[in-house]
Amino acid sequence: MGTVLVTGAASGLGRAVARAVAAAGGHPLLLDRVEPDAGLPGAATAVADLADAPNAERVVADLAGRAGGLDAVVTAAGIDRCGRLADVPAPEWERVVRVNLIGTAAVIRTALPALRARRGRIVTVASTLGLRALPEASAYCASKFGVIGLSRALAAELTGEVGLTLLVPGGMSTAFFDGRPEQYRPGPDAALNDPREVAEAVLFALTRPEGCEVREMVVCPETEPSWP
Repeated sequence: MGTVLVTGAASGLGRAVARAVAAAGGHPLLLDRVEPDAGLPGAATAVADLADAPNAERVVADLAGRAGGLDAVVTAAGIDRCGRLADVPAPEWERVVRVNLIGTAAVIRTALPALRARRGRIVTVASTLGLRALPEASAYCASKFGVIGLSRALAAELTGEVGLTLLVPGGMSTAFFDGRPEQYRPGPDAALNDPREVAEAVLFALTRPEGCEVREMVVCPETEPSWP
């Protein structure tokens, strides 16, 4: 498993991935915009807001340097801002794209030298809303459609150097929906995956032998309306 940098490690899928990596004998490096606490005493942590790409790059470089290198990166950090395009203030709309898309690219860009040195792996995290658009979700859809394009392009660009898997998860039972207006929260009967189950899929991708690539994975509840 080796050393795995996980963004968004303070909660949700990121925390589940960090715990799964540790349980499998790996060494997770935890990155989030708040101090990550994945219940892993002794794990290396760092704080960075991915909306500030230059600062995020510096923090990722420092974290990888302190760890002595990287074997994998999982870009699980993500935010949302629901609402009609005309009603969402431009700075809030653009922040979603900066965190979800530009921040993902910044983390990967910084990690690439270390990953190339070990023929490492990347798992990017998009969403079923990167495949299917919904109203009042333009910022999130734009960012996640972008993550899918970025991932497919990088998979071709990095062939033979670094492995890359695009993860497309459906809804998960996490704090991601906390604090939203009621109309933007899953209903009481919504089917949501346990992020720990999705984290197991991430570990599967990370542990394929060299030369074997899991290019894309859709992991969603069986009743997921966004797929296919």
